[in-house]
Amino acid sequence: MGLFDRLKDDVVFLRGALRALKNTTPIAKNPTRVFPIIIEELAGRFGDAPALISDRETFSYRTLAERSNRYARWALAEGLGKGETVCLLMPNRPEYLAVWIGITSVGGVVALINTNLVGPSLAHCIDIVAPKHIIIANELAGGFATARGLLKTAAKIWSHGESSDFPRIDQAIGGLPGHALTPSERPVLHVDDRALYIYTSGTTGLPKAANINHYRVMLAANAFAGVMDTKPTDRMYDCLPMYHTAGGLVATGAVLRSGGAVVIREKFSAREFWDDLVRFDCTLFQYIGEFCRYLVNSPPSANETRHRIRLVCGNGLRPDLWDEFKTRFRIPHILEFYGATEGNVNMFNFEGKPGAVGRIPWFVAHRFPNAVVRFDVEQQQPVRNAQGFCEPCAPNEPGEVIGKIINKASKPGNRFEGYAAGAENERKILRNVFKKGDAWFRTGDLMRKDERGYFYFVDRVGDTFRWKGENVSTTEVAEAINRFPGILDTNIYGVPVSGREGRAGMAAIVCTSCDLVALHAHLCAHLPDYARPLFLRIQSEIDVTGTFKQKKVDLVKQGFDPAATADPIYFNDPRSRAFVRLDPELYARIENGEVRL
Repeated sequence: MGLFDRLKDDVVFLRGALRALKNTTPIAKNPTRVFPIIIEELAGRFGDAPALISDRETFSYRTLAERSNRYARWALAEGLGKGETVCLLMPNRPEYLAVWIGITSVGGVVALINTNLVGPSLAHCIDIVAPKHIIIANELAGGFATARGLLKTAAKIWSHGESSDFPRIDQAIGGLPGHALTPSERPVLHVDDRALYIYTSGTTGLPKAANINHYRVMLAANAFAGVMDTKPTDRMYDCLPMYHTAGGLVATGAVLRSGGAVVIREKFSAREFWDDLVRFDCTLFQYIGEFCRYLVNSPPSANETRHRIRLVCGNGLRPDLWDEFKTRFRIPHILEFYGATEGNVNMFNFEGKPGAVGRIPWFVAHRFPNAVVRFDVEQQQPVRNAQGFCEPCAPNEPGEVIGKIINKASKPGNRFEGYAAGAENERKILRNVFKKGDAWFRTGDLMRKDERGYFYFVDRVGDTFRWKGENVSTTEVAEAINRFPGILDTNIYGVPVSGREGRAGMAAIVCTSCDLVALHAHLCAHLPDYARPLFLRIQSEIDVTGTFKQKKVDLVKQGFDPAATADPIYFNDPRSRAFVRLDPELYARIENGEVRL
């Protein structure tokens, strides 16, 4: 890259960073100006302009403020104290935002529950935040019923919509006034006060409830308003779950903050995606990488290039998909970012560099104290030297990304707010990293950083595994397989084999046509021997979370045993140099060490 191109990238970065900085600096300087107050101010400025749009209902800015105030007065009438919790179980819709904005405006804390959970997982998520009230949309009553008998929490349960079992909150708020709260009704809130619980995805275990204070709510809205340079003329298409940060705070807050409108869809649909963008005249959309893959794998749509999209913002768009996604759908600019709901590591790829999750140039590194440290895959821990300290990685060397925890009022973005279950906190903190007494947040993500400060995702900690003395990145193997014609999706994981060190690679794939001979040749041409999957499992679909993150736990448990699944499993036989169908006899021979691997 020439000097001119480098300077051009630096200018693009600085423009984006300065917009975000301009929006976020006032948050700490005005610590009692929280997001519900912003909504009240916006109602005064934009009145009847559309704020939240959906096929179910549409709220103007005035309607959103009035509905939120009714929920606030409901909370006050129920005696909800500052810091006490209400669980919200509701599909994506404008009402969703009104509920949590209203309750948090009077000091309540709202736990945003994953609408896909049932039984023990749902009961766990409710119990760990000990709510006084639970609000359930009537269409989710069946799922809640599977967890109700398992709850240890004695909470008052409310239904939103028709119910024969619980009082109706939509009727309870109907008789309450919607005008602005009076000073006597609205307690003084500080940005350090807790506002929400947002749960981790639970891809490797039960979800954890991350503490989200009012500062983080404001940060999500203000920073991304600057990052995306949102305007009153913008319309954001949001089909991501509103119980997560991307769909519930970033996509909504960034556009509302600037007077634009958010188009809310209950669930992502690849078939109707582009039609929706044209129908609602959207200029932005929030993405998750895997739904971009679904769009690329979908048949052509007449509207896929007729839209007015000026920018898309999200995370997880993989390098093997980037250029095709941008070109096919005529996306002017892709703004990839990296950040964890509960973490203190955030970065943006303002420049649109394909495959990079973000960039921290040398001239702003002092404002973003992050590091990439060497990581021991076998021990699943950062490497310590003879003095007991961690070691920074060299440029392009993969390691775990960590962020320095600074517990100062002047640096709220560098704090780690932790989880509702405090016992989980210490697992995410790395101590005595570069000197005695320092503390850093563990992202759990392995990345490499190049000489110019661009970060590239390598794998999740726990996903990378050792085989034949080498580290195998599940992400890099999946990208290689996904480039093969006919492959729609791939999930890579390591499985134990009796008597063998490390874990053998296994690929669960979804394909339109599975030419295993050609696939075998493709893998030999694109992957080193140790990284080629030893086992292949063909599925009709990949099991994912609500934000399209692949689930691996059950696949690892089932391993390559053909008796554990009805899916066909194949063995990458080194003798025949081909994938052969794995039956119980071959499985037993492999487990007994009779087959060379």
